[in-house]
Formats: sequence, C-alpha cells, structure tokens
Amino acid sequence: MPHSVPPTSCVFTVSCSVSIGKLVLLELDKQLFSFFPEEDWFPAKVEIKSLEEVTYTVPIYCWITDSEVHRFREGTALRVFEDNHRHGSNSREKELKRRKEEYRWDVYKEGIPHCIKARDPCSLPPEVRFSFTKTVQFTFTALEGKIELMLEGLANCKKKWKDMHHLNRAFWHKTHMADYVQKHWKEDVFFGYQYLNGINPMLIRRCMALPSNFPVTDDMVFPRGQSSLEEEMKKGNIFLVDYKLLDGVKPSVINGKKQYLMAPLVLLHKTPQDQLMPIAIQLKQTPADDNPIFFPTDSEYDWLIAKIFVRSADFNVHELNVHLLRTHLLAEVFTVSLLRNVPMVHPLYKLLIPHTRYTLQINILARLLLISKTGVFTKFSASGGEGMITILKRSMASMTYSSLCIPEDIAERGLKDLPNFNYRDDGLRLWDIINRFVQEVLGYYYKNDAEVKQDSELQKWISDIFVHGFLSKKNTGIPQSFTSVTELVKFVTMVIFTCSAQHAAVNSGQYDFDGWMPNAPTSLQRPPPTKKGTTNEATMLDTFPDVNATVHGMAVVWLLSKQSTDFAPLGHYPKNHFTEETPCKLIKKFQERLEEFEASVKARNGILEVPYTYLIPSEVENSVAL
Repeated sequence: MPHSVPPTSCVFTVSCSVSIGKLVLLELDKQLFSFFPEEDWFPAKVEIKSLEEVTYTVPIYCWITDSEVHRFREGTALRVFEDNHRHGSNSREKELKRRKEEYRWDVYKEGIPHCIKARDPCSLPPEVRFSFTKTVQFTFTALEGKIELMLEGLANCKKKWKDMHHLNRAFWHKTHMADYVQKHWKEDVFFGYQYLNGINPMLIRRCMALPSNFPVTDDMVFPRGQSSLEEEMKKGNIFLVDYKLLDGVKPSVINGKKQYLMAPLVLLHKTPQDQLMPIAIQLKQTPADDNPIFFPTDSEYDWLIAKIFVRSADFNVHELNVHLLRTHLLAEVFTVSLLRNVPMVHPLYKLLIPHTRYTLQINILARLLLISKTGVFTKFSASGGEGMITILKRSMASMTYSSLCIPEDIAERGLKDLPNFNYRDDGLRLWDIINRFVQEVLGYYYKNDAEVKQDSELQKWISDIFVHGFLSKKNTGIPQSFTSVTELVKFVTMVIFTCSAQHAAVNSGQYDFDGWMPNAPTSLQRPPPTKKGTTNEATMLDTFPDVNATVHGMAVVWLLSKQSTDFAPLGHYPKNHFTEETPCKLIKKFQERLEEFEASVKARNGILEVPYTYLIPSEVENSVAL
C-alpha cells in the first residue's frame, strides 16, 4: 500500500508440511504474491509455528517498496558478539551498510549538533516519516490556525496593537490554562510560579552570593529592614535567573523595525508562605545609570514592563536552548546514530526505536518552516536570523551531560528542597521509573561490564553521539565509550527521558503559557526604560510586537501544542520489537509503574489551584514527534 494513503491491514496464512528446522533468517519476496506485487508493503511481523511446536516471531516494521528479496532475523535480541558466534555477521553488516547509505550526517550550521542529510520529509526513508493520520492532522491544524488569522485580517497586519481589547480579540483559542494565564499574567506570584512549573523550569538556581554585576542592596529589597539578603541567602531563600546567554546577541528586524532583546538578571525570594516572588530585575548585564534596577515598589508600568522584557528573554532562551537544542536536536542525534550503527536485532535498537518515532521528520520541518531564512521564528522573533545561531552556539558551549540528567541538574542548581516545584517532583519520579526499566531490560542482556565493552555496535553508537552531537568536546562529560553496565544504563535513561518526559515538560504547555502574547512576547520593539517614571499602558502597547508578529507566534505555539490522535504515550509500544518473554514482562511492569505514578499525580493535582499536567505519563509522548 503506498505510504501516502491510509494503510489497509491484511493477514496472510501460509502452510508448509515440511519441518523448517531452527529458524535463523526469513526471506520475504512480495513478487511471489502475484495479485499485488507492485504495491508498497509495510509488514508488521511474521509468526511461524514449526512442526516441533516452537513459535518464532520475526518483527519487520519497515516499508518494502522494491522487488528485491528481503531478509529478516528472528526476533530474539542479540548483541553483535553473540550473533557473530551463532550465525556470522553477514546479514547484520548488509543491514547496517544499507542504513548508513539511507541515514547520513549533515551539518546545518557549524557549532551546533549535526543532523540528518535530507532535503525535505519526502527524501527520508518511508518508515521514519509521519503516518497518514499524523500528516493530515498536522497539516489541518496548521491551516486551521492560518485561516482563522487570515479571516480576522491579522496575519498581514504590520500595525501596533490599539489597546488590550484589540489584543483580546486575537486570542482565538483558549485552553483552561491559557485562560488562567491571561487573567494572572501581571501578578508577581504567577511570574515566580512559571520558573518552577511553566515551560522553562531550567534556568532558576539557588543564589548563595550576588553576582558582582547585580548591585542589589538590603534597603532596595527589604526597605523596612525586616530581613537582609545575607540572612535570606543563608536560609536558602534567594534565587537567581541570569539571562547572560543573550548578552550582546544581535536582535532581528521585523517589519523594517529594529527589535530589542535584553539579557536580564532576576532575583527572587521564597516567602514564609512558600511563594516565589520577584524582588529585583536588572534588564542589562552591565550596571549603569541608564540601566536601573526595578522593584515591585516601583510604579505599576515600570515594574510590569521590566517583567515583560524578562518574559520575552525567557521565550527566546526557552525556544532555542531549552526546547530546540536540548530536546529536538539531541533527539535527532540519538536517532541518526541508532539507525546508522545498531541493527534491528540488537536489544538497544528494540529498546530505543519507539523513542525516535517521527523525530527526523519534525526536525526537518522545523528547519524548513521555522528556523530557515523565511521561517516563522526567523521572521517574527527577536532572536531570529543571526542571533539564533549565536544563542545556539553559546548554549552548546554550556551544555553538559549532568545538566541533561535531572537528578544531577536539580542538585547542581540547589533546588532539592524548594517547595511547590512540580516539574522537579514529577520529573525525578519519572526518571527513577525509566531508570529502573532500563536497568532491568539491559541487565537481562548484559550480565557484566565486559559484555558492554566488547559490543562494538554499542560503542559505535555512543562514539557517533559524542562526535556528531557534542562535537567531540570532552568538557561536556558525555562518554566517548561505555565501560560498564551502570554507565550504559544511565546514558540510555537520559536518552529516553530527554526524548519523552523532558520534551513534554518544555513543549506541551507552549500554547498554555505563550499563547497569550503579553506573557511571552516573541519580540519587543522599543528599548527598555532608561529611567523610572516614564511608562504607562501606551508605552507597553508600543513596546509589544506588531499584530502580524504576535499572531504568527500564537499560531506556531498552537500547532506545536496540538496532540495527534496517533500519539504514542510513554511506555506504550504498539510495534512489538521484543519477542522474548522476559523483556515483554518488564514492559508490562514499566506500564504498571507509570499507571501508579499517574494516579498519584492526579490525586495531587486535584488539590492544586493550577494543576501540573505536563508529566502525566498518558500525556507524555514516547518521542520528540511535535
């Protein structure tokens, strides 16, 4: 069946009266089925029951589009040294040779992770493209948003927003959370909340000493002398968010107008009521008379506009560093290396292939439609164009293995005991559940460290990731090879967590938090105030991005937050690559643990004013597919 149309399922039964002996390879020749030899096939699996009452399962799960005879291995997972010992390596080598021709590395921009070499989605092998359902729904959702904007006359409007009522009219889709954001975006408590449970919980860290370029004093933040910064820092109540990554980044030009992207420093205080409240904001990195530090005690619009500049900075760092680089681009590296170096029969392939679904195509679409010269992000965000590459390169320079492992990242940022941190609580529990599953599955196949060391395909996988994903930089802490089962388990846990839970945490709530533009402006078109007392609502409206920039940003985050009906949740493996009894039982246990965790999260959410839903397992996609 051609892969551009909905597939039709068929089941065929073939009988043989002669014993086949012990099955090693299966040959599949669709030319023998003379009633439709020209059709493309996508065989799921072949089950063979021998005369000796032994059942063999051969997983296939790939398109057959030519008239060649294809050979597939019986489904027992085998590492390379076992396979060479039992059957020889010929079929395995042929499979990998073909894959290396199909999946080639490319360099999109120097200084960032390498990617798949492909002009467009159609140049990908068919088995890694979107399904028909996914293609139709993705296209329809994109068109739906664009048509609504065109009908409203907003998509091509290069004017400023007249007033807040005018802006409200453009907020055409409202989720429960997006509606909450619209109502509470101005509030300090919600501003602080987003650093813990919004879509960018990756920047905040405990502050034990103020940076020298952020000259905040006690009388500025505790004017009544109720406490001091030193005392509050000793108690662990002061937190810092530093956007120095953006310092000196060249902002874009939108509608012929220069844009502004600041590199703020934000100081937050955990109150006795366990609320995280902003207490000081400096919008540029270098202290100066024309770079005032803003406080909650300033005028309404001085303080609000300071927070708006911070939220715009956060939007740009989130999209490029936290979302694009640390989930999408890394997931692509993990995927390409897997497809190039690890054959289908290998246990690592069987374990990880569900976590690569659609990743290559969604990233190609991102390069074509979002971050290309004519892409929406390039045209309508402050960091589009030259600034985007600067931010990605700087982000690469600061990315470490430990920062990708949530237990180490939370500890390093000093956030182990910060209350009301649902991303941390849910993320750590999911990491533990995934880690236990990975340990059980890989422990079944690798009985000791020596077996890991001698698995050449495993070693080629991690070596390619080190070279093409982390650009051979030893200071990242990424292993260049695996020397133990423990090391392997940790890395594979990180891969699965990054492709599923971490991506869900920083992606699924994009429309919820960014759909209402004032909470996350893609760009700002006036410089920040150089002195206090000069702002009002008109200043704020004049600073906001133009109408077309606003609504295109809204349409993109709407599209990227829309779940497809062929969504595959974490722990669900519709393609049964594992055929042995033990790993199948371990998958079932994994699913049961996820269900127990989900029940506990829903119970907690029931008593929260703002439920945290982005790491509920049934809402977490198995892979970076959107």
